[in-house]
Amino acid sequence: MCICINCHYVDNCITYHAVETQHQQPHLTEDPQFEPIEPSINVNIRTNEDVIEMEYDVVGCLSFKRETGKWAKLRPGELVPT
Repeated sequence: MCICINCHYVDNCITYHAVETQHQQPHLTEDPQFEPIEPSINVNIRTNEDVIEMEYDVVGCLSFKRETGKWAKLRPGELVPT
């Protein structure tokens, strides 16, 4: 799971914006300004017949500042990404 959903900077983070793009999800912001220090991204690749699926998850970041439920506060009523 992406640690970004519980990060204070999720709505202004350049890296999370890129993850949203890869997942073809709506952006929390169109013009993020926060550049995190050393984010680590896992890419999980799955094949299903002729389809290749890739999932991107930020699993580490020196800038991570815990704010539990931050993503859910920004998108009330929506399913939290897993």
